[in-house]
Amino acid sequence: MSQAPKEQLYEGKAKILYPTDDPNILISYFKDDATAFNAQKRGQILGKGEINCTVSAALFQYLESKGIATHYIDQPTPNQMRVRAVKILPLEVVVRNIAAGSLCKQTGLPLGKILPTPLVEFYYKKDELGDPLLTLERLQVMELATPEQVEQLIDKALQVNEHLTQFFKGCRIQLVDFKLEFGLDSTDQLLLADEISPDTCRLWDQQETDPNKRVMDKDRFRHDLGQVEAAYQQIQERVLAAVQANCP
Repeated sequence: MSQAPKEQLYEGKAKILYPTDDPNILISYFKDDATAFNAQKRGQILGKGEINCTVSAALFQYLESKGIATHYIDQPTPNQMRVRAVKILPLEVVVRNIAAGSLCKQTGLPLGKILPTPLVEFYYKKDELGDPLLTLERLQVMELATPEQVEQLIDKALQVNEHLTQFFKGCRIQLVDFKLEFGLDSTDQLLLADEISPDTCRLWDQQETDPNKRVMDKDRFRHDLGQVEAAYQQIQERVLAAVQANCP
């Protein structure tokens, strides 16, 4: 595994940010650390950093090809990504296609119910408050984003969902739901940021009917389903194969 730069700018649950000689460019170092339930459960997934970095890089490049502006620049090493520096909006934008996780717990919808239309939700990025679900009215009262930015976030999230749903379908994977983060660059352009990986997406094997065996994402870690590393590796293999198949 390659070594991360020495000077640390910020450390989160899954990544560390380092500065470069250019103030507009950062290095994002992906860790093997794993957390769940607002960091109440902690552990490690061997090789997760490299897998999530590689999968994210591939998906960012795919989305860029579809006209979605992201913070991605390149992947100099397996677990490091060069990204544009952005001011992250304190919001998690969640898109749901199939009922799972907190949606089932909070609404009583059965696990696996296909939603009539994609559902876009906003969560406040605040660990001490438990990352609460926000209504649009609360979001505006808290001034976490302008009304124009909220419209942009919803529109971009739905576009990303459309593109990723098709992409993963080609990988024989159902995109159940996923979390996005966005940030503003030095020109106030809204960019898709953070990562897109088995950590931030619920991904089910289309050809598997067993509710536990079909899980290919961090739910295997959350719910002690076992074979976490194998599931992550399978995601990487299928994503890279799909990318290669679509290369001219």
